[in-house]
Amino acid sequence: MDADLVEYCLEYAREKGVNYAEVGALDRREEEIILKNGELDAYAISFDSGFSVRILAGGGLGFASSNRWTREEAKGIAEEAYRLARASGRTSRIEFVEEEAVEAEWGVEQRRRIEDVHPEEKIAALLEVDKEVMSQGANVVSRAFICAAELVEGFFANSEGSRIRSLVPRVSFVATGITVFESGRMEQIPFKEYGQSGGWEVLEGWGLGADLAREVGALKRLIAEGRAMRPGKMDVICGPEVVGIACHESCGHPMEADRILGREMNQAGRSFIYEGGPFWIGARIGSELVTIVDDPTIENSYGYYLYDDEGVRARRRYLYKNGVINEFLHNRETAARLGVRSNGSSRSMNYDREPIVRMANTYLLPGDMSEEEIFEGIERGVYIRSFTEWNIDDVRFNQRYVGREAYLIEKGELGAPVARPIIETTTQGFWMAVDAVSKGVEFQAATCGKGDPMQGAPVFHGGPMIRLRGIHVR
Repeated sequence: MDADLVEYCLEYAREKGVNYAEVGALDRREEEIILKNGELDAYAISFDSGFSVRILAGGGLGFASSNRWTREEAKGIAEEAYRLARASGRTSRIEFVEEEAVEAEWGVEQRRRIEDVHPEEKIAALLEVDKEVMSQGANVVSRAFICAAELVEGFFANSEGSRIRSLVPRVSFVATGITVFESGRMEQIPFKEYGQSGGWEVLEGWGLGADLAREVGALKRLIAEGRAMRPGKMDVICGPEVVGIACHESCGHPMEADRILGREMNQAGRSFIYEGGPFWIGARIGSELVTIVDDPTIENSYGYYLYDDEGVRARRRYLYKNGVINEFLHNRETAARLGVRSNGSSRSMNYDREPIVRMANTYLLPGDMSEEEIFEGIERGVYIRSFTEWNIDDVRFNQRYVGREAYLIEKGELGAPVARPIIETTTQGFWMAVDAVSKGVEFQAATCGKGDPMQGAPVFHGGPMIRLRGIHVR
């Protein structure tokens, strides 16, 4: 990374008389290991480095990028971004909300530096996970593990005087297609992801082998003992994994201001929230127990950052607060359009991708009940610990969750495994039904897809255990 070239490019853009200019530079080193059915399938190391220029001029916004670190290229990229801004300004009037200049440096500590751990040790760790998965006596007919470790260095500079440096290591592990086939029946864990920011120590702390072995044991029991639900209205307890995906899909995405304003319409749909509609700031969407936040500042989280990719300080965002729609996720453009301040929600996943409104770590805040109290008083219901499938419509209102590991509840006690119980409801129906929330919070890592071209953003979602009253299950 050439900081002097970044400054040169920014100054060249400023001399064109623009309203605003920024240059974002990124160096990324990534290591990936793939294990399939207990055998090493691939080991790869890649390195990428480049910079982008974004210019606001004449009411339009232009973006261009390159991986060629020369002054001539920097001039050319600045010229291209300026040309695109002027051209788009003929049909748009984009403004950025004002922000104070920031000089900062932030990062994530590694207790075991990713680059210091030998590849053979990393491969051995994955083989040990595979050994534990196969220790359950289940007929696991297929499985694949993907481990990735990356080190991302960033430098951001804008025409307002901001200069921000960052250094973020991340480690992720994906288990996909773990399939158990016994007695002519098959059950599967389609996809389970782990991820954090930090060094190799985060993977060592996950207990991957024990966790996945427990999951395989649950599939084996489901095949042997599982039975279908009798459809009807009943009380439902959702574990943190189900709560997390509901927070992400039915709160996080519809609260993205660019989606609300229509930018995502041709790519991933709109939002049930729109100005003049029944749902806007101040409208009730859930019970008093429902407070969902998006917080990038959780240390060592997968979606961790302290400054977004427009130089705005990150903070916790209260999306649904005590059951009421409270604030949207904003970048500087959407904040200007809706007359508020940016809340630091602009993220870009590489130098060649434009910063857009993104989630970070989206979850339901805990309540005051123990898990035992959550189950008390349920005569007949179902506990859905994890999901195998979810669906949601393109305005993020009608939704469906299919359980993977689930159990009957009878007189407050867990009973036999249930095969694929299905919740079909609406965003408001789901969150209004919440009448109990447990004390503890658990997070799951995920890679959130958004944008065109697509950007996969590392995020957490999760929450406590919740109880829903009178939900239709089939």
